[in-house]
Amino acid sequence: MPGQVSEVVSKMEEVISLLEGVLTDRGVPRNVKENIEEGLTTLKKPNANSVQIAEATSILDDVSNDPNLSVYGRTVLWNAISKLEALK
Repeated sequence: MPGQVSEVVSKMEEVISLLEGVLTDRGVPRNVKENIEEGLTTLKKPNANSVQIAEATSILDDVSNDPNLSVYGRTVLWNAISKLEALK
């Protein structure tokens, strides 16, 4: 059990790092950044549970469909979403 907890924490930190990287990209539109920040806020809540992870996944999935998002940004979001779905 302790190994599973550290693995979940590690994956969450990796996802948060990926999303924070997208936020620093100057080519990402403001509305996309606002939605990513909303997803990050949900993920950073203490003891994020599967419902919060699902909520963040849904937010990020909606953002990934924004036509103004670059191919790189979309790929990073898909990567983050994939990692979150593995945690559910």
